[in-house]
Amino acid sequence: MHQHDDVAWAFVDALYAASRGLRRDAAVGAAGVTPGQLRLLRALSYAGGPLRAVDLAEALDVAPRSVTTKVDQAEEDGFVRRLPDPHDRRARLVELTDAGRDALAQVSIERRRGAAERLRRLPAPEREELVRLLRVVAADDADV
Repeated sequence: MHQHDDVAWAFVDALYAASRGLRRDAAVGAAGVTPGQLRLLRALSYAGGPLRAVDLAEALDVAPRSVTTKVDQAEEDGFVRRLPDPHDRRARLVELTDAGRDALAQVSIERRRGAAERLRRLPAPEREELVRLLRVVAADDADV
């Protein structure tokens, strides 16, 4: 293995560890929202309106039957509701409820709080440099 490969692996490991920590921080504050539900709620939020289950499955890259189970649980928890599809009497649409939007907002707040706490481990100039460097490596080649 080359020295460059060791640095690349260390970079990947550090990013994963930081991401896991942020998710864990948010999970503590946002009790009641599972990671799977969070993905579901985010997909609905990004869609900007109700989605058919088949479209939701495609957005989540999961089997349609898997979406049914996720929607059932999210509906039971009050995060989504099913509506009739006005264009297809056999189909149902899934939309976020106010509780679902509130859960997304809470997770966002908790992630920001957790990120701020983790960043406080560094002096301010190093925090800014870390963010700057991450933007460089996150950019598409065309953006560099």
